[in-house]
Amino acid sequence: MAVLNAFVFEEAAVKAMRHSKCCVVHRVDGPVSVYRREADTSIDRLTAELNRKYADITVFQSHYSLEAYEKMGLDFVSPVIIMNAVDSEIFYPSKRKFSQGSKIRLVATSWSDNPNKGVETYKWLDRNLDWGRLEFTFIGRINCEFRNIKKVPPLPSLELADALREHDIYVTASIKDPCSNALIEGLGCGLPAICTNSGGHPEIVGEAGFCFDKKEEIPEMIDQLAGEYQIRQQKIHIPAITEVTDRYLAVGGIT
Repeated sequence: MAVLNAFVFEEAAVKAMRHSKCCVVHRVDGPVSVYRREADTSIDRLTAELNRKYADITVFQSHYSLEAYEKMGLDFVSPVIIMNAVDSEIFYPSKRKFSQGSKIRLVATSWSDNPNKGVETYKWLDRNLDWGRLEFTFIGRINCEFRNIKKVPPLPSLELADALREHDIYVTASIKDPCSNALIEGLGCGLPAICTNSGGHPEIVGEAGFCFDKKEEIPEMIDQLAGEYQIRQQKIHIPAITEVTDRYLAVGGIT
């Protein structure tokens, strides 16, 4: 079995190693043009062309991603959905209990400072949340300064997981993310989530949180999630990395 990622591989190498008994699994995310909000769809069309040439199976990380390509009129070979996963030895829940009487601790993370990661929503939250009863930490890169939200530079995985476990609710305002690893990391650390009703977020969070269409909905969602905390926390369900590995092997014909 060979696993190819989107358009980021050397065709010559694939041609050299491919043989009749080799199953080629093509992992596709995006669409890139939709995420970047660009009219130029050349990267997505290149991905589809490579898929037709080499793929035996196509793995999408979300139904959203597959359906977005279909809306563009692009078809892929034998598509299946396999969500991303995180290392549960790093991203695991804290044993501490949520306390209704303490300040609610919110956290957001992003490796990229792309505006699509939600900077305008975070600016609004910085101005409008009730800071007498809330705390908010942003970990990663973002092109703005906050008055109330605490900014922390990007952290390696072990430190990031420790920091996530110090909080109560994960927040992400990113849009058009096909399958957000950051959101999965937050859920993996036992944090119910509030996220945009966009991209693959609704599929990932399920009933373990709420998805907003307008940023003004977030304060009420925080209150509701705090009131239903244990119930929503118990609804967290993300696949184990071993389960994802087994599914890749299965679609590749390896049992």
